Amino acid sequence: MPRGGRIPKRKIAGDPTYGNRLVSRFTNRLMYDGKKSVAQRVMNNSFNLIKEKKQDPIEVFEAAVRNVAPRMEVRSRRVGGANYQVPQEVRGDRKEALAIRWIITAANSRPSTEYKSTAAKLAAEFIDAAANTGAAIKKRDDTHRMAEANKAFSHFRW
Repeated sequence: MPRGGRIPKRKIAGDPTYGNRLVSRFTNRLMYDGKKSVAQRVMNNSFNLIKEKKQDPIEVFEAAVRNVAPRMEVRSRRVGGANYQVPQEVRGDRKEALAIRWIITAANSRPSTEYKSTAAKLAAEFIDAAANTGAAIKKRDDTHRMAEANKAFSHFRW
């Protein structure tokens, strides 16, 4: 821990188009090499693709992040020379961060032959995640399954 004590969390301002903090956080995570305007364009294009399907992009986006966010995860804990996968509850900010990361990874792993752009991949992943399907939801389910399987080690929680 630094000498000055605990460092306060920075408040992230809402994004310029929608004024939504979550959209801003997602855009920042999507950004490569500090090119924020490119990330914002990708987000806006993906939202426009969702609009074309006669759905509210912000609602779909928020539902996707909410659905992908995990409730439980496993963390490695060393006890007497053995490593145990100890299930733990996931707190608010980390929930969001994991959901965002998993959605981006799932969107990027979609085949380029099927989708024309990153925006199209992202829009498809948002729609799938909002409907509780897709690769990001599978990742969440795998995480929950792992936590369930290691429930016996929950007494090692710290």
